[in-house]
Amino acid sequence: MSNELLPGKRQSAVLTEGPSRAAARSYLRGVGFSKEDLHKPIIGIANTWTEIGPCNFHLRKVAEAVKQGVREAGGTPMEFNTVTISDGITMGTEGMKASLISREVIADSIELVARGNSFDGIVCIAGCDKNMPAAVMALARLDIPGMMLYGGSIAPGQLAQADGTHKDITILNVFEAIGSHAAGKINDDELEAVEAAACPGPGACGGQFTANTMAMAGEFLGISPMDITGVLAMSPQKASASREAGRMVMDLVRKNIKPSQILTRQSIENAITAVCASGGSTNAVLHLIAIAHELNIPLTMDDFDQISERTPFICDLSPGGKYVAKDYQDAGGSRVLATRLIERGQLHDSMTVSGKTLHEEAKVAHETPGQPVIRTWDNALKQTGGLVILKGNLAPEGCVVKVAGHERVLHTGTARVFDSEDLCFHAVEAGQINPGDVCVIRYEGPKGGPGMREMLAVTAAIKGIPELSDSVALLTDGRFSGATRGLMAGHVAPEAQEGGPIAFVHEGDQITFDINKRELRVNISDEELEARKKNFKAPEPRYKRGVFGKYANTVSSASFGAVTS
Repeated sequence: MSNELLPGKRQSAVLTEGPSRAAARSYLRGVGFSKEDLHKPIIGIANTWTEIGPCNFHLRKVAEAVKQGVREAGGTPMEFNTVTISDGITMGTEGMKASLISREVIADSIELVARGNSFDGIVCIAGCDKNMPAAVMALARLDIPGMMLYGGSIAPGQLAQADGTHKDITILNVFEAIGSHAAGKINDDELEAVEAAACPGPGACGGQFTANTMAMAGEFLGISPMDITGVLAMSPQKASASREAGRMVMDLVRKNIKPSQILTRQSIENAITAVCASGGSTNAVLHLIAIAHELNIPLTMDDFDQISERTPFICDLSPGGKYVAKDYQDAGGSRVLATRLIERGQLHDSMTVSGKTLHEEAKVAHETPGQPVIRTWDNALKQTGGLVILKGNLAPEGCVVKVAGHERVLHTGTARVFDSEDLCFHAVEAGQINPGDVCVIRYEGPKGGPGMREMLAVTAAIKGIPELSDSVALLTDGRFSGATRGLMAGHVAPEAQEGGPIAFVHEGDQITFDINKRELRVNISDEELEARKKNFKAPEPRYKRGVFGKYANTVSSASFGAVTS
């Protein structure tokens, strides 16, 4: 056997080279790899495929195309699978608690398989909300050449209208239709029509919800290839784009370009800027802080507020706006947004997996003339970004509010207190929430849930009731879906389970959201709040064993990214 290693075969040599590795090679030849395959650089293909939901259903085909690209470029791909949870399917159930927990499990499993098999490089294929940050967290830990590849967005659904035309809809319309149905505004047949039309095939939720937010963040982090990332799940170009990603990772392997050279403080600031300019999901705060933690880069909620304050909101995307991911890509995608940000001097010129810098990527942008999706700065939707961080006596460590798509900057209302999401949802369904109320949902935080359930079932139900839609506010130590819209504060920290002030709100208290002052407060005296804290005893954990129990015992505050390491 030759002692000469092919370019890029660094890590895997210990697994496949030399007489002492004959047994390992024998196992791998039993799978179908040839002698020649095993002497090439070995590229792990981490796949989050599942048939439980459209976001990841098509990823086997994506993986096959990526593997073809790896082979064409001189590598040997080895595919493996990891878990995934569909946020949308589990929404409003106990199963939703598994979603954020899965971020840690996915990152851990990718790390384990990659370290166990000494891969020379890796492509992490992700399709749903937690897959993507988990993939980037794993890449940061492993620090071997690699990328996160997005499976792509779903096409918008087509809902037939009375006049014979069709209206573009997304899964958000279904959740809001549930609220309308509960309020008697639509009948069973109308709800069925929305349900049947919203998801026309595979792909992740179509608006600037968490999946597309984190896909865009990956592009601006530099760890996902620009333009390739935005190709829709069922696009005719998906296979060729995925093959290109496979070829691209081999270039990274040969040049030994590692995630630590790409994922930097500057690239994280780029990602935050893009999220703020696009009206992205509040979950980006949690996930980017977690990614920064893996890189030992200090990052706090305050960093998001500072960047958002200087970044106008210019992308007219659902849930706050009119358009969906397909429209964003057709308009020119992230290269056009990068061009806009460079115009304002708000984008660092950091490295990307394509081998080009972000500024170089922007130079090859192709903007569709007259496109209405990515606006110019003089036609911004808002003069500041889509995220704000509030503090105050209810959130000493902070909470996050998405201001894209609503105009209320000051709201005081009566607290309606619920110790779980389910109780609040039942109150909304039963017509027990009044205009102007502030719904307080607690014991849904990282430890208390555990797992920080998203509250889309509740928030969408509220939005589906016209008399509540623009008057009710909500705060929680849990999370919100990227599809949430309205005056909603999530990630309230410290959480109730840890004795945070949200645990001491009483039914009937007056609560104020003051966006301009960046304050969330319950309108009682400091003395009264302290008195309520006396003799506090946290409820018994809902799970004491298994993965939920382990997570609750190790997870940090939402203000630190809800990480477990």
